[in-house]
Amino acid sequence: MTSLLRPSLLAREFAHNRRFERATADPQASQAEVLLSLTKRNRATAFGREHRFEAVRTPEDFARQVPVRDYEAFRPYVERILEAEPGVLTADRVTTFATTSGTTAEPKFVPVTDRWREEMASLTRLWMYRTLRAHPRYLDRKMLLVVGPAVEGHTSAGIPFGSLSGMTHQRIPMLVRRSYAVPYAVALVEDSDLRHLLTMRLALAHSVSAVGTPNPTSLMRLAETAVARSEQIVRAIHDGTIGVPDEALDKCDSGVVDRLRGSLMPAPARARFLERVVAKHGALVPGACWPELEVVGCWLGGAAGLHAERLRTYFGERTALRDLGLLASEGRMTIPVEDSTPAGPLAVHANFYEFIHHDDIGNVSPPVLGAHELELGRRYYILLTTGNGLYRYDINDVVEVVGFHRATPKLAFVRKGREMASITGEKLHVNQVRTAVGQAGRETRLPVVEFRLIADERALRHDLLVEFEGSVPDRSSLVAFLECFENKLQAQNREYRSKRGSRRLAAPRLFAMRGGWSEEICRSEFRRGRRESQHKWKAIGLPWDLGSREAVVSCVTLDAGNAATAPLAARKKSAGM
Repeated sequence: MTSLLRPSLLAREFAHNRRFERATADPQASQAEVLLSLTKRNRATAFGREHRFEAVRTPEDFARQVPVRDYEAFRPYVERILEAEPGVLTADRVTTFATTSGTTAEPKFVPVTDRWREEMASLTRLWMYRTLRAHPRYLDRKMLLVVGPAVEGHTSAGIPFGSLSGMTHQRIPMLVRRSYAVPYAVALVEDSDLRHLLTMRLALAHSVSAVGTPNPTSLMRLAETAVARSEQIVRAIHDGTIGVPDEALDKCDSGVVDRLRGSLMPAPARARFLERVVAKHGALVPGACWPELEVVGCWLGGAAGLHAERLRTYFGERTALRDLGLLASEGRMTIPVEDSTPAGPLAVHANFYEFIHHDDIGNVSPPVLGAHELELGRRYYILLTTGNGLYRYDINDVVEVVGFHRATPKLAFVRKGREMASITGEKLHVNQVRTAVGQAGRETRLPVVEFRLIADERALRHDLLVEFEGSVPDRSSLVAFLECFENKLQAQNREYRSKRGSRRLAAPRLFAMRGGWSEEICRSEFRRGRRESQHKWKAIGLPWDLGSREAVVSCVTLDAGNAATAPLAARKKSAGM
């Protein structure tokens, strides 16, 4: 089957790649064409009538008619679609919603039409095509792709919602899907530890030449599962069993278990090979189990890049790392064409993009630039207009121009933008953190003067710095505050809850700060020239500073062996303070 996959993909995407290359040669003309097509197609929608799409002829017309919006400004339109009202944002019928965390406790529901879903799947195939040209053997064996459930629930009007990766999976050609090492049914297993174990038990039964999922931390968890469960996995592959106790499988839907069992057969020869790997390496190290592995596809930019290099420990030094591109539930924006870089040229033939320079984002009317106006080495916020009904949508991503592909900028993801912290895609917004801190303070009766959340990207955890009213609370009170904060934050942010549950994120730490800490920071900023009338406390996203390190009085965490039991000096040393 894999022998047919390469020529099939090359033939199918050849014309698409030519269109992509032509578009990148003249991004200004390509973008004008994309914009005119989108506004013409959707001029009769409620949004199109309100914003006079019929008068749009140029990007300048579009900017005059349509204001920049974040998701909360789009939510009233989306709520109408959730009730099955047609023609609100798109002329095409919305058939499902992609879900992700928003800036409040309410998740974002991103409209998905059949046409737009096919466009996203087509861009994924283009990524595969470009990768295949660089690595002709990467589809020779099975592929391990990790996706989310395509359907996680239904709206009150019966419209399904779920993961965009799962939806895209379902639009990939059957010939490609048959080359997957792990069936889609595994994505429906809710328990993350069980899902990881099933994934590696099934994947290690095959020779694999390609691995892919956006977050490298997910791949680290899978590799660690293989190492920790080596004996169990080898025995299951030898016997042709799932390799999981029946009581653990009780957590799964019976139909999912039946589908998995029906695909298994004893594989003693494969088991003997894996036993030799264990004898040589001490465990099932994926790179040794898959000597034919050519490519690992994952994010290489932002905080993810810190962890992607760690993958080589498990997946091998010779395996190529290729970024999957700048993509989100709202759409795919870049197509990386090289290994070992987070950058990729804009998909200027697929969506319409506008940019605001990073330094101008706080201005009342900042200049808005087109893709052809970006400059090498500069950072920008990106505005997205797509076929799924998002117009001049502020996705709150900061990107950097690191080069050009023909005349089109190659963009690398740098970080989430203002008032947001994200390490593995959890996208914690300041509103969510502020709500969780406030609720924790009220429920534990520990009034808060000020707080700051700092992302520790290397340790994969968040540090919460809090100045309490009065004296610093005792250890048990701080633990109660942190537990409450953690529960409230998980209740608000589904992505954070998922990543904590799968341990892609470690437990947060709470640092109790001495009285006057926040006031000292404010006065320091005033001395540097910040006007008091313009001062705004930075509650999220800043790194540790020396003044804050020196102001720590106590520290607790939710990990076993609470850090508060250690002397403060020892805690500062262990925290790199």
